[in-house]
Amino acid sequence: MAADSIIELQNVTMRFRDLEVLRDVSLKISPGESFVLVGPSGQGKSVLLKLMAGLLTPTEGRVLWGGEDALTLRGEARLKWMRQMGMLFQKNALFDSLSVFDNVAFPLRETTELSELHLERRVDFFIEAVGLAHARALFPNEISGGMQKRLGIARALALEPNIIFYDDPTAGLDPITSRMIIQLIIDLRRKMKSTIITITNDMNRAYQVADRMAMVVDRKVIVTGNVEQTKRFEDARVQQFIRGALHGPLTVHAEGLAANRAGPS
Repeated sequence: MAADSIIELQNVTMRFRDLEVLRDVSLKISPGESFVLVGPSGQGKSVLLKLMAGLLTPTEGRVLWGGEDALTLRGEARLKWMRQMGMLFQKNALFDSLSVFDNVAFPLRETTELSELHLERRVDFFIEAVGLAHARALFPNEISGGMQKRLGIARALALEPNIIFYDDPTAGLDPITSRMIIQLIIDLRRKMKSTIITITNDMNRAYQVADRMAMVVDRKVIVTGNVEQTKRFEDARVQQFIRGALHGPLTVHAEGLAANRAGPS
């Protein structure tokens, strides 16, 4: 594994037919880092996350995992890396027909040979870690949005991954629940000593969780530095976004996004 990066993008461009979402993006994520992506909707943040996780293949450029080209990894070598990654999807992607327990157990049953006893112990550990022990037998439609988010986190952590991707973990949640979810992510990261990459447009939560930040805008990734460096970053697009200003270089582009809300985020 490369000493200076666990995930690296080298000159990555991503297109969907005639739509170019990202252009010539280069980025390094260090082991153990908490890296946060912010930026206007529809700019490609989720696409970037899926590229890093190996769920999408770049049109041009390379994605490296520990210094190895993810595209060239095959068989057991690729599977080994994929097992090191967990993801909380934007819409949670829970199985409605499975209980809280079975949602968390699903990746363990699919990818490991744990005995049912050891599987149950691990599932219960993570269910308890996210505060859902009392809801063990309930189904996703029987628990609140915040509880569903916590369930998604427990499932993302079930395989004890070294790298965890959080796609907008506080979307649609009230401020108190949002803060609690981010604190849970921080606490679990410390316990597991994991690398986390998080998408959020809630700047308070971004500041709460980030070691380092970047803004995705105009098909580029602008690395803004740590929290204090981000607050002082001189790019007018960054300042407009973090201050929530109505007027500035993002205004025209943001209006143009209204017709493309179904596109990449």
